[in-house]
Amino acid sequence: MGLGPEIHDTNAAGPPQDQRLFVYNGGFLTQGRIRRILQLSGYYIHVGLPAQEGDAVAVWGNSPTAHRGEGVAERRDAPIVRIEDALLRSLHPGREGEPPLGLVIDHRAAHFDPSKPSDLEVMLATHPLDDTSLLNRARTCIERIKEAHLSKYAAIPLDTPAPEAGYVVVIDQTEGDAAVTASGADRARFLEMLYYAQEEHPHARILIKTHPETAAGHRKGYFRDSDLRDGIEFFEDPISPYTLFEGAIAVYTVSSGLGFEAIFAGHKPRLFGQPFYAGWGLTTDQFEVQRRQRTLTRAQLFAAAMILYPRWYDPYRDTLCTLETAIDTLEAQARAWREDRHGWHAVGMSLWKRAHLQDFYGHVQPLTFGDAVADISERPQMAWSSKVEADSKGITRVEDGFIRSRGLGAALVPPLSLVTDDLGIYYDPAMPSRLEKLIEARATPRLDQELRAARLIKSLIASGLSKYNTGAAPDALPEGYRILVCGQVADDASIQRGTSDITTNQALLDAVRAAHPDAVILYKPHPDVEAGLRSGALTDSSKATQIVTGTDPAALLAQVQEVHTMTSLIGFEALIRGIPVTTYGAPFYAGWGLTIDRSDVPPRRRAQPNIEALAHAVLIGYPRYFDPKTKLPCPAEIAVLRLSEGDIPAPTRAKRLVSKLQRIYRNITTLQGS
Repeated sequence: MGLGPEIHDTNAAGPPQDQRLFVYNGGFLTQGRIRRILQLSGYYIHVGLPAQEGDAVAVWGNSPTAHRGEGVAERRDAPIVRIEDALLRSLHPGREGEPPLGLVIDHRAAHFDPSKPSDLEVMLATHPLDDTSLLNRARTCIERIKEAHLSKYAAIPLDTPAPEAGYVVVIDQTEGDAAVTASGADRARFLEMLYYAQEEHPHARILIKTHPETAAGHRKGYFRDSDLRDGIEFFEDPISPYTLFEGAIAVYTVSSGLGFEAIFAGHKPRLFGQPFYAGWGLTTDQFEVQRRQRTLTRAQLFAAAMILYPRWYDPYRDTLCTLETAIDTLEAQARAWREDRHGWHAVGMSLWKRAHLQDFYGHVQPLTFGDAVADISERPQMAWSSKVEADSKGITRVEDGFIRSRGLGAALVPPLSLVTDDLGIYYDPAMPSRLEKLIEARATPRLDQELRAARLIKSLIASGLSKYNTGAAPDALPEGYRILVCGQVADDASIQRGTSDITTNQALLDAVRAAHPDAVILYKPHPDVEAGLRSGALTDSSKATQIVTGTDPAALLAQVQEVHTMTSLIGFEALIRGIPVTTYGAPFYAGWGLTIDRSDVPPRRRAQPNIEALAHAVLIGYPRYFDPKTKLPCPAEIAVLRLSEGDIPAPTRAKRLVSKLQRIYRNITTLQGS
């Protein structure tokens, strides 16, 4: 969850470093992600035959090709390493070409095969699983997975209507699934399970949950249309398992991973197979695994199966990582898929923004662009917030995020973060925004949310990052009690919509000097104004002790004792650095008890978040981030990492030329108007 590489937690029986694995399944050779996770875990893929001590044969679970490796291992007296996808895999199934976020690597058996103990089973049976920090991590990760509605395949819409509560869920699986056959189950077993569900709940509706690969037409399930009776129906709609389980009165499965998730949704599933999670006191087992006699808590089961056992992979840093980092990754990608799955129609977007918007929002379906709102069935419509009337309905506003780039938007530098808001927009206090809702929801954050925000704040400060990351360290500043006054662009929408009495940079400076006649007042013009790209210059600078130009705001904030602003983001950047802030407008961070507010703020802002809660909503929950290196949606921490390391592409020559032409045009227009 931090910015640096993190070490995986696995302490299952593992190999010496650089163990050679011989493979006889083409997937090991063609799927680069699998090879990379194995390499980072200390294994190296080879073809040929094992010939020296320590060589092993790798097979994929109990797949149809596993017999090849098993035969070679037996003839060469070589150990077998069984490899499978981890239980949080990806957005889409591997059959659709998506690489996994993690693997399980087992030196004893496939984790789903009850015929003999696997590394996971040995861990569940013998590991103390009593470390308080480990179990707290497990509980936190359970809550995060449930809150984000993550599952093995996380491309799940959240707007699917839930069935009317009071039903029984019977989980289908794909025909021939290795976890089914390993439990000795077949179609007859599934019919037996359905019979028991009816007998034990005679008055309840039975929903047969179809497997996603069956619904997608990839593989058949075990149930047929002929199995349906009154009160029994297929449920094929894509739905979050946590939404589905919320209204269920019972859950039945043979060996599905959904049964594992049902445990953390509060159920004690009825099992007709012998999956890895059977036999630990958390399930009702039709076919017991006699050697499993230990009783575990949900947190203990989760800690072993999800934190200690798998090898999780961070695609942004190309390293092994913790489960928490894997959740960060899948959460960011699932959010992007859910918001973009219907495609977007973008209205009135500048030509230079279109390619980047396509990168940001067009990875599921390409964006369409137009000059006006269009009648495109099922497609939500977006427009840059400054071009949308305040009272417009039915259009999503788009704006730069708060950790943006190294360079100005007016200079055509693309952002690493954007916000979309279907209620309002964060800088307009006249109406609620999604950001306000998040701040209210996060006012009392979970400990993990508070700690994540604190780490992000620490990283921003340590890296000296702000919104645009332009300018240099300030020259020598006058001694005394320093107050920073933040200049803004004259026609900034946040000033137009978020101020009342003081609406200009000059009025702000005059007010601060009048209130603090003896202070050292440093006035910082907005970078766009400094660059000549936007209006907003002072008419009388004498009220300032010093005009600070060409300065990096993060470096400047380290040398001031207060910040005064109308609505500038620098006020928020000061707050997270522990600097007192006085506002003369109603910026998004005013009114929550963290600032001194000299102007009216919306009375609806009644929550009392701490700094970490505010930062979680502003920097983690509200914006979306795009990694220019991997071209993937990413967590906030990756945007900070890229900016801190300068690992972002430079503006193209064409964009630099267009930016210069825009500046010349604005200067000419200004001169003609004067």
